[in-house]
Amino acid sequence: MSTILLGVTGSIAAYKSADIVRLLQKEGHDVHVVMTASATKFIGELTLRTLSRNPVSVDMFDEKVEWVPEHIALADRADLFLIAPCTANVIAKIACGISDDLLTCSALACAAPQVIAPAMNDKMLAHPATVKNIETLRSRGVVFVGSPEGDLACGTQGRGRLAEPAEIVGTVRKILGEQ
Repeated sequence: MSTILLGVTGSIAAYKSADIVRLLQKEGHDVHVVMTASATKFIGELTLRTLSRNPVSVDMFDEKVEWVPEHIALADRADLFLIAPCTANVIAKIACGISDDLLTCSALACAAPQVIAPAMNDKMLAHPATVKNIETLRSRGVVFVGSPEGDLACGTQGRGRLAEPAEIVGTVRKILGEQ
């Protein structure tokens, strides 16, 4: 059984993280969720805590029983760090080394393989800054799971949708199988 750290960011696609947790658990993984504060506006901590059967981490400064800094403990426990959905904002922060919340600190502290499943508006995905940030992260070994074309939350059509949970979990399976 592998330990998966699932990062959830502030995208409307955050509701699909519940299915991702369920599918990962079905495959026997121990799933620990870290959310940005923005993500909690789209899906509740209680939902992900109940599905993962583990505490959900949001704030770096929450009181913990252990003395270990939470972002280090989360990063050290992970066999793989999956961020799904991942916004352009979080992609940019990680690419630039900005660590101003629990999720981005955990990403920078994590030596395990990292997988990012972007979810954003097609114009944001195609913006030169986002393209460059994705290229930067790929050059560092981060694996990206598609951004299929389809209906977007903003009412338009284009690339930027979150990949289907089964595809995301399939990528995780492949990476863990290759280790």
